[in-house]
Amino acid sequence: MRSDEFYMHRALEQARLAGEAGEVPVGAVVVDAAGEIVGEGYNAPVAGHDPSAHAEIRALRDAGTRLGNYRLDGCTLFVTLEPCLMCTGAIIHARLARVVYGAAEPRTGMVESKANLFAQPWYNHRVTVEGGVLAARVSKLLKAFFAERRSGATDG
Repeated sequence: MRSDEFYMHRALEQARLAGEAGEVPVGAVVVDAAGEIVGEGYNAPVAGHDPSAHAEIRALRDAGTRLGNYRLDGCTLFVTLEPCLMCTGAIIHARLARVVYGAAEPRTGMVESKANLFAQPWYNHRVTVEGGVLAARVSKLLKAFFAERRSGATDG
């Protein structure tokens, strides 16, 4: 079985695609119990005119399509940034076994930063969570993206 860092590097590749497209560089991959990547996604709400087109949602959709089922039992989601409220709900509904994320999201993160929605007793499904995997690399990518935006380098 490959390491969490291996899969987070794959999520970082997706995040770089988002950044190249002018989207906030967040990427995600879904990995099945056998260690195969079954879903990939990166942020695309601007290009897709879709507020739900977060990396996590797109990776979950891709995995559901490939596996022929929205329930992703036994799968792990690797995402570069702590999931938001919407993505946390989708993760629970998808019945993922585990979520591994890179950097914390202090403004909207719903795993450790603003709340821990996965720990709430009213959900009928439990998700194991681990944060901080390659957090420094994720933070560096995000900071570079926003620094470039603030400098006006991408304004056209």
